[in-house]
Amino acid sequence: MNILVFVKQVPDTTEVKIDPKTNTLIREGVPSIVNPFDKHALEAALRLKDSCGAKVTVITMGPPQAKEALRECLAMGSDEAVLVSDRAFGGADTLATSYTLAATAKKLGYDIIICGKQAIDGDTAQVGPEVAEHLDIPQVTYVSNIKVIGNSVIATREMEETNEVVEAKMPVLLTVVKSINTPRYPTVKLTVKARQTEIRTLTNTDLDLNTSLIGLNGSPTQVSRIFNPPSGGPGLLIKEEPGEAVMTLIEKLKEAKVI
Repeated sequence: MNILVFVKQVPDTTEVKIDPKTNTLIREGVPSIVNPFDKHALEAALRLKDSCGAKVTVITMGPPQAKEALRECLAMGSDEAVLVSDRAFGGADTLATSYTLAATAKKLGYDIIICGKQAIDGDTAQVGPEVAEHLDIPQVTYVSNIKVIGNSVIATREMEETNEVVEAKMPVLLTVVKSINTPRYPTVKLTVKARQTEIRTLTNTDLDLNTSLIGLNGSPTQVSRIFNPPSGGPGLLIKEEPGEAVMTLIEKLKEAKVI
């Protein structure tokens, strides 16, 4: 069984800054991390590997420095890592990114694709489902539990007020939530091995993609402005019994002319 895990290297959200002139994220000098949701996706794949036997390949699309994210994934236990990188991919939105990743999946082969439900820098939750659409395979989102029985995947979906159990035949794409597991830590032995491992890189030449569908050319979504929300004022902590606290809150809201 071949399992592909898509990960993304993202800025550490506690360090994000915005260039006021260009309205873009300042990435220079900002620490980067593996998208937290994607670590849960990798852990889910590794547990399937431990229980069912599988080859786990982790893939990221990004600049050369994204290799560091891949090495961390290798240190967690993935068998192979692939960097999808080319200047032609620059500026890709979710549609162009998913098209490129789908082509990568076709080239590598797969039975199951696992992604985090979303990336913390964009929060779109679009790339995983769009990859499934490009590949024309079933998708199950917001997965909190995975079982493999024969050629079927039994996935539990985490809904707002209940859970839903879905069965899908392979190949299938899953996006997972954080409650599915607790990611393991990299081991010293695998960390040393990961540092010595040559990361395979796939370019547009390797994938032979339609240039009108990648990078900026293939991105119908354009960000016109990005900004920090205004900081709120100081909060008010009411330390009273529930009934008294409600009345105090109402009076404060009246004073502020909110009600």
